[in-house]
Amino acid sequence: MHVRKPAVLAVWLAMLSLPALANDWPQWRGPDRNDVSRESGLLQSWPGKGPRLLWTFKDAGVGYSGPAIVGERLYSIGADDETEFVFALDVKRGEKIWSCEIGKRFKNGYGDGPRSTPTVDGAKLFALGGQGSLVCVDVKSGKKLWSLSMQKDLGGQMMSGWGYSESPLEDGNKLICTPGGSKGTLAALDKGTGKVLWRSEVTHSAAYSSVVVAEIGGIRQYVQLTGDGVFAVAATDGKLLWENPLGGCRTATVPTPIVEGDRVFVTSGYSDSKAGLLQISGTNGKFIANEIYSGRTLVNKHGGVLLVNGVLYGCSEDGGPWVAMEFLTGKKLGWDGRKLAKGSLTYADGRLYLYSENDGTVVLLEPKPNEWKEAGRFRIPETTTVPRGSGHIWTHPVVANGRLYLRDQDLIFCFDVRATN
Repeated sequence: MHVRKPAVLAVWLAMLSLPALANDWPQWRGPDRNDVSRESGLLQSWPGKGPRLLWTFKDAGVGYSGPAIVGERLYSIGADDETEFVFALDVKRGEKIWSCEIGKRFKNGYGDGPRSTPTVDGAKLFALGGQGSLVCVDVKSGKKLWSLSMQKDLGGQMMSGWGYSESPLEDGNKLICTPGGSKGTLAALDKGTGKVLWRSEVTHSAAYSSVVVAEIGGIRQYVQLTGDGVFAVAATDGKLLWENPLGGCRTATVPTPIVEGDRVFVTSGYSDSKAGLLQISGTNGKFIANEIYSGRTLVNKHGGVLLVNGVLYGCSEDGGPWVAMEFLTGKKLGWDGRKLAKGSLTYADGRLYLYSENDGTVVLLEPKPNEWKEAGRFRIPETTTVPRGSGHIWTHPVVANGRLYLRDQDLIFCFDVRATN
């Protein structure tokens, strides 16, 4: 059958505009920013030595940046002796496709280099360096399209000295980031140009958490956590909708808020912090954030917390290291979380993936809130020789398109976790 060229062109253009696949991981904590994968068809248990290693990439540079995976490419950020760079890998072969400089290398006693995960949106990628350099890059070529400085261009201010660590949020025509400071804690930028669309009414210093988008009371809003607590602003203009001091602390606030309907869970992990749940109520842009509970059962520094079937899982600085806790009540459940050193985690296809920060041990776990039931355990084949001061293995695990990705500084490991090969 003869098909007219315009029809073929229309189909081709439509394919180019398709959103990321459900099994892609285009940003920090995945498609929904909750570290819960939509993927299925994965191994439910591992052989004694763990899943099959597909490749190891040994030139990622220093830093704690996580991977963003879209289609057959992985994107992440690293640093050499002087500069930070965002790069693309072929996920089939573990080979570098391109690299693009971001800015000067961030230096810190807990490990140098970048801390954030790139955000991929169709043909564009957004990456933030530890010094606050934000770039927009063409995903095909690695060409820099625009760049700005969170400090010099946006007047940014950090709460303490661990570097810019958030992962920018893409939402419609906007890119949302957190420069912090008197000009507005949050900034909405035009994705195409980097031009400032608005700054938030809130003027807290920036912390290390990443913004999440929510729809509460019929209003689209951006929820963020700083040292002063948690707040939300209207997506249209940055006007304050609600705020609460829960989750803030003087040292560092890192974990991303968890939004479930009209409830928001926040946590941070230092001595002056608490974790807890808020109920957000109101209409017509007038909201109240009422505390449901708070305490130190699940105070988390930076390994992340996720919600599965009404239960929160993560590490706690008090009485863990690993804790399972009821989302609605704050009740600690009967896990024996002493069977693995603290670390980070993700969830995919009915299993938790726990990644120890001490030695790179990985555990596959059934999410049973009153039983620690392992379905496999292994250790990464090698650990980095890059000096990282007082830092540990802090990059979170990612599962995307049948592969498990683990990073330890310059090393990125890719494992096959598909149920059928």
